[in-house]
Amino acid sequence: MSQPTKPRKLRKFNLRLAIGLTIVTILAAGSLILPFFTSVDPAAQGTYLKNLPPSAKHLLGTNALGQDIFWYLVFAVRNSLLLGVTVSIGITAISTFLGLSAGFIGGWYERIVVVFMDTFITIPVLPILIVLGAIVRGNTSFFVVAAILIVFGWAWNARTIRSMALTLREREFINMARFSGAGVMPIIGREIFPYVYAFMVVGFINTILFAINTEAALAVIGLSNVVIPTLGSIIFWALNYNAIMIGQPLWIIAPIVTTVALFLGLFLTSTGYNELFAERRGVA
Repeated sequence: MSQPTKPRKLRKFNLRLAIGLTIVTILAAGSLILPFFTSVDPAAQGTYLKNLPPSAKHLLGTNALGQDIFWYLVFAVRNSLLLGVTVSIGITAISTFLGLSAGFIGGWYERIVVVFMDTFITIPVLPILIVLGAIVRGNTSFFVVAAILIVFGWAWNARTIRSMALTLREREFINMARFSGAGVMPIIGREIFPYVYAFMVVGFINTILFAINTEAALAVIGLSNVVIPTLGSIIFWALNYNAIMIGQPLWIIAPIVTTVALFLGLFLTSTGYNELFAERRGVA
């Protein structure tokens, strides 16, 4: 009589990933949906009476510029997330393509790509943005900031992905794919890409953090476009007008708490997904 098969163990619930996704989803959904419920430009000054306390009409009160703090914060989260996701898509696409192709193809193509990687790795992006911001005096557009972050931010991820491709290209299943007549791009897409997919997801999330953090740092010191609502610009104006001294602590506390929550949510999502992928590979 055959032995009864043991039931498969249930995978451990990934609390870190669940908390991270919940935080990010709430902030992202709120920043994308809530703007449809107002017709007021949150960046317009003098829209409301200045320095009003929190109320049912103004949930976080108004600031010294006559802006509703809550609505400004909602649009700030949306704009910061849009910038972060845009930069992350660009960096992930470039780094994945160049890293995988260089690591697998090798030869003169790999040497050229590695030269570009090493060159861009040695160029510090923050000083470039600071110099640019000082030249244009805080009128740097989102497009310019995003483009610079993409151009100078792809090399680190590309280098890591290339290293992963190098370790895979001599594996037996890659040789089998070669002997079966598969082309370069099909082998990269079907055989190598699944092994770097988890790193791409984690890198994508971390790049969002990098982009938001860089823009916020520039805005806080007044070198980004502080007219556009972002997490950095709202903190810049709050510091500039001494929010706490004039009795408006929520003007600076709310964006700081929101920024910490967003960064925590992205960090937990990144590390939680990495842990989940490791568990899946272990089960497999």
